Amino acid sequence: MTKPSLQTCSSNISFVLLSAAMISLVFFVIYPNEFRLQSMVTSRPSSLTNFMETVSLKPDFRLLVGILTLPDSYERRHLVRHAYALQSNVSDARIDVRFVFCNLTKEEQRVLVAMEIMIYNDIIILNCTENMDNGKTYTYFSSLPKILEGINGIERPYDYVMKTDDDTYFRLQNLAESLRRLPREDMYYGFLTPCHDRGAPNSYMSGMGYVLSWDLVEWIATSEMPRDHQVGPEDLVTGSWLRAGGRGKNRFDMKLAMYDYMEEPRLCSRHEFVPDTIAVHKLKNNLRWATTLKYFNAAEGLKPSKLYHL
Repeated sequence: MTKPSLQTCSSNISFVLLSAAMISLVFFVIYPNEFRLQSMVTSRPSSLTNFMETVSLKPDFRLLVGILTLPDSYERRHLVRHAYALQSNVSDARIDVRFVFCNLTKEEQRVLVAMEIMIYNDIIILNCTENMDNGKTYTYFSSLPKILEGINGIERPYDYVMKTDDDTYFRLQNLAESLRRLPREDMYYGFLTPCHDRGAPNSYMSGMGYVLSWDLVEWIATSEMPRDHQVGPEDLVTGSWLRAGGRGKNRFDMKLAMYDYMEEPRLCSRHEFVPDTIAVHKLKNNLRWATTLKYFNAAEGLKPSKLYHL
């Protein structure tokens, strides 16, 4: 057998060293950069998080925004999702936006809503029959303590819970700033109705959107009084529960910052857009949504491209 020459051995050693250098380059240069880029994408901060996500930094407060809507309102849900997704970076607060409706009744709903849940994970389906003034709001509040038990890994999953509708637009940063220094107990927040009489004995927070502290949600879930008085104009009924139970004494009326879309006649609940707006209500069609979003520069981050012109 012929022994390998010194030149051949030298070539083999050079080949091994070159291979080792290439492997080192791959693992220590290319892969770390790839991992770093992936991390930049997947760890983008967002206050509109999924129920099961872990939040590393403890927020000042947690708010659940429950938008009561209907299973068939697919187009409206997509519009509202976009309006809130563009506001996702709310500083020092966790705000979870969820769409809430009762049991599905059609085969197409079971398929299309299931697809929404798989993609967005932002829907709560209550065990009830769809209704406006026959207990849906009660079912929403009373179901939350059991539904959310153990969520976020803490005893109290949220500091505040909101009930609102799919024709209201909330500016989340302004909402967060208005809530940040408010009490976390026995708190009832919104647009007080009737708007012309703050001292009215039967006043309540308008359905455009109101917030209850978590202790009030737990009280609604366990008290016989709300359970036995579910029927009637839903938001007026909520106010009646709190009055009868001696609850919600920390009331905050956000009039002027919360208002209806401007239309005649000019009532105290309606006025032109203002910069410090928290919520605009009665956005009943796409044009009203577009007008409102344009005023608040919702699309100002759109970058120029040859792919479109607006």
